[in-house]
Amino acid sequence: MSSPTDALTTEIVGLFAAINRRYAQESEAAAATHDLTPLQAKALLAAEDPVPTRRIADRLHAEPSNVTAIVDRLQARGLVERGSDPADRRVKRVAATTAGLAVAADLRARMPFAAEPLAALTVQQRESLRELLQLVLEA
Repeated sequence: MSSPTDALTTEIVGLFAAINRRYAQESEAAAATHDLTPLQAKALLAAEDPVPTRRIADRLHAEPSNVTAIVDRLQARGLVERGSDPADRRVKRVAATTAGLAVAADLRARMPFAAEPLAALTVQQRESLRELLQLVLEA
């Protein structure tokens, strides 16, 4: 038999899962509109401003070597371009093209929940949520 605490924990974990599903479904639907995978869409959004490949990898929670194939596909479609970082020629930067910026804008428009999942919360509620989630991670 479950205690009330166990039932509450189960409900909270279920809410996390539901939020994640909603985010994923919205992201997948938006990406599919442009014949992109969710990872390709996320990489494109990360490259709206020129960024090192490593920053895209961080955003995707992937190794930079794995991001290369994603960027290759986006580049083949004319959505991003690669270039060297003016400050360090060894660093490769990825930047959305004009076509890529248009697709990125459309992706954002199709993902209102993903863009602002905490819209219903006040700043104080967001701060409390951040503190609580930090406690969970540190436990």
